[in-house]
Amino acid sequence: MKGLELSKAFYEQYGRPMLHEQFADYEELIAVALCGSGSECFGFDDDVSTDHDFEPGFCLFLPGEDVIDRRTAFLLERAYAKLPKEFEGFRRSLMSPVGGNRHGVMRMDDFFLQKVGAADGVLCAEQWLTIPEFYLAEATNGAVFRDDCGAFSAIREKLSAMPEDIRRKKLAGELLTMAQSGQYNYNRCLRHGETGAAQMAAFEFVKAAIHTVFLLNKTYMPYYKWQFRALRALPVLSGLADPLEFLLTTENSDDLRETKYGIIEDIAGMVIEALQTQALTKAICGDLEKHAYSVNDTVANATVRNLHILAGV
Repeated sequence: MKGLELSKAFYEQYGRPMLHEQFADYEELIAVALCGSGSECFGFDDDVSTDHDFEPGFCLFLPGEDVIDRRTAFLLERAYAKLPKEFEGFRRSLMSPVGGNRHGVMRMDDFFLQKVGAADGVLCAEQWLTIPEFYLAEATNGAVFRDDCGAFSAIREKLSAMPEDIRRKKLAGELLTMAQSGQYNYNRCLRHGETGAAQMAAFEFVKAAIHTVFLLNKTYMPYYKWQFRALRALPVLSGLADPLEFLLTTENSDDLRETKYGIIEDIAGMVIEALQTQALTKAICGDLEKHAYSVNDTVANATVRNLHILAGV
């Protein structure tokens, strides 16, 4: 059973009755969900995932103390702790405070402050440009099982879509990084005999290309260990996963260098085609650097547009 399914089943069988029977006056104010850190919140969990932090559990997100006071929150923690210790063959962890950071009782404000630095989900341009996207992904992933008053879901909705100017600014920076690392420096490093530097250039190209694909899909890029898995499920340019993995995992030997550079140029071409399909660039060439500046020119907000082109990288 996948983690999200396990969580929902545990809530429906034990959590929902607990709230209704013991906290009827508050149950419509409490959002119940499984989201945040952990592969199960993305649906990426498998048999290996069960070796740590995998358990029957869910999150009870509370409004501020002016709505649900500390004593009630404490009683909720105790009630959550008394739920069955085993469910569907999985044991719950012993955590203190109850629920730890992933499950149990927590304030909505604390959750969003931890993830994005804004309790209400309202971010300025600087925050949008600098907050790691995996935190935005963690703030909006998973599933909400109940949110009668809608407060929790409303904040998630604010955070669910990156502003278009921010997306374009980030795209411009990643395209420039792809151009410099892959189209220009990879071969130069090899001609200098710097195979280590060449592999670093390949790594920078791959990292920037992956982020570019997520931006083209208008999807937040998750934590690095799940990026390839998430990339393969995207509707646009998911086919780049295998060639990008090849660039990372092969040597820069004489018999492979031309192959790898050819792959870099092929990837660049497919990215340029996607940019043109989305009307993000006016450049007509195979040079990603020119496309980077063309994309940057389409940023509507002058303040964001005039920031350094790598401001969002």
